[in-house]
Parts: sequence; C-alpha cells; structure tokens
Amino acid sequence: MNPRKYGSSRLRSSYGSIVHGDVGGQGRVSPRRRNMQANRRRDTGPELALRSLLHAKGFRYRTDLRLELSGAKVRPDIVFTRWKVAVFVDGCFWHQCPLHGTNPKTNSSYWGPKLERNRQRDERNTAELVAHGWTVIRIWEHDEPLVGLEAVAAAIDEKRGR
Repeated sequence: MNPRKYGSSRLRSSYGSIVHGDVGGQGRVSPRRRNMQANRRRDTGPELALRSLLHAKGFRYRTDLRLELSGAKVRPDIVFTRWKVAVFVDGCFWHQCPLHGTNPKTNSSYWGPKLERNRQRDERNTAELVAHGWTVIRIWEHDEPLVGLEAVAAAIDEKRGR
C-alpha cells in the first residue's frame, strides 16, 4: 500500500502512523532520521537486562519516574522510592563513557557541545539527587547486568541498615 499524503511533509503510512521527514514526496524516511528515531529513551537492551535480574531477585521498582526536586526535574531509569535509590543505565555514546565514548567527526560543531551538555546534566542531576538524600548508581551500557544488580543490592542493603 502506498502512503497517502496529508499536508506538505506529513504522510500516513499503510499501518496508520504519521511519517515525518518525507524525502522526495515518496513516503521514504532518510536513513539518518530512521537511525535517530531508533534511539530509545527508555527500555533499552541493557536497562531491560538489569530490570529482569532485579525483578527475578525480588526487587520492585518504578521505571522512568520523574522526580520533582527543588532545583531540578530528574528522570532516572530505575527508581526505588522507598529506599531513595536512583539507577541510571547510561549509553556510552550519549553520556561519553571514558572507555567507549566517541566524538563524531561529522557535524562535530553540533555533537561536541550536545554531548558535553549531556555530561554536565548528568553531573547536575546526580548532585541534586544526592543533596536530597538519594543514592545514585550509574551503570554503563557495556557493564554486565550482574555488576548493576550487585551495586543496587548493596545500596539497598546499606539503606536498610544491613
């Protein structure tokens, strides 16, 4: 089925969703746009693997919960509200992992400052959470999920006083 055109740049695909960024009026989306749309904010592979292990060990948590703090709005990937433990599963590219973070050569005038702002925001969010009594755990996407499980279990045990 061919998509039907709605307006100048909006298309409705054969399964009903709107496609933006039509290239040449043919209903095609550029590969770059498709790649960027595939970057998920939540439910990434490493995050799902960690959540699966946590759930199997009996931990119950909230996901993608927006925390309204006095100085910031923070959205950790996994939140243990009772114990005030916030877990972030950071991607190596987006959060500039010291081992695997790379600076893109294409459009570096955009990506350099963008990735630096991400890193600065991570630092601000961590400081804000700690100032409000939260324990913050940051796990890189390349870390084994068991490492994350052990870090979370240790933080919660510490909060429980064990």
